[in-house]
Amino acid sequence: MKQQRILGYDLARAFAILGMIIVNFKVVMHAQAVKEGHESWWISIFAHLDGRASALFVILAGVGISLMTNAARLAGDTTALRQQRISLLKRAAFLFGLGLLYIWIWPADILHYYGVYIVLAAALLTVSSRLLLILAAAFCLIFTALFFSVDYSQNWNWDLLHYSSFWTVPGFLLNLFFNGFHPFFPWAGFLLVGLVIGRLDMHAPATRRRVLLAGVTAMIVAQLLAWVLFYALGNWEQTASLRYLFSKTDPMPPLPVYMISAAGSACIVIVLCIYLAEKFAKALVMRAMVHTGQLALSLYLAHVLPGMVVLEELGYLEGQTLGTAVAAAFIFFACALVFSHLWRRKFSQGPLEWLLRRLTTHQN
Repeated sequence: MKQQRILGYDLARAFAILGMIIVNFKVVMHAQAVKEGHESWWISIFAHLDGRASALFVILAGVGISLMTNAARLAGDTTALRQQRISLLKRAAFLFGLGLLYIWIWPADILHYYGVYIVLAAALLTVSSRLLLILAAAFCLIFTALFFSVDYSQNWNWDLLHYSSFWTVPGFLLNLFFNGFHPFFPWAGFLLVGLVIGRLDMHAPATRRRVLLAGVTAMIVAQLLAWVLFYALGNWEQTASLRYLFSKTDPMPPLPVYMISAAGSACIVIVLCIYLAEKFAKALVMRAMVHTGQLALSLYLAHVLPGMVVLEELGYLEGQTLGTAVAAAFIFFACALVFSHLWRRKFSQGPLEWLLRRLTTHQN
């Protein structure tokens, strides 16, 4: 029997869209938090969203792949699995190509990274959940080892967030696998975590509680690890930079403390969204949020074109406060909410979602 769609995943994706818009608007508007307590405390929270929305997106992508392939995997249907792998590889190629085109407009693109993550997922569809989690942890360790042996700042101008040599083979591969915005090591680990979550019966309250507990535990462990490393490294001048890096949960560089914390926060958001989507399923706002989550790919491109273009035309891309960036993000999200709801009342998929499925669904 086909399981009922869990709308909480779409709701979580909608919140990820909101977080993404806030983070990216904050960057392009050069927004800074107002000092000396003039900024509202709840506005200041948005200064710490970096890397959280994108991690949630990648985990939800893994969830979606598992939901798509669970039936064939559990039945051991090799023919269906082969077809689904072909579809996934087509999807990977589409996103990789679209992302490379999009980079000319938005240098912080994540779609081409998705293409590589999905190739990995296609190869690992039938491996055990335990192995998937081991591999996710291994990716964190691989990145950490690379971090201590390869110059992470290579090709970067951090003041301008500009990456030189991107269009050379060595620079492209370094960016893709190590020091880009969302490098394969360790970011593909988020997709593996999503593959595991997608295999769980999230209709069951007991399973939700376990995932929620895992998320809370991961965040606590990450914070404890940050504190332990912070004090273990001491105040010596030689370890000052490492002390700073390992006590932060920022996404660049994506060290284990960040990876654990971001995975934990994503698990918490997913469980809470599943609960909220069930409890308020009939509410108009909830339906609109779910529809917004279902148009994630289309809205990802739309938040730059036309979103950031409008900000540029209005003169809001320089020297703005965090509050202004957050307000602009919420205005754009409100427009996206209305558009998505009206679109979904007429069409079953978003425009880019339809194109993606049309081009990548396996045909016999």
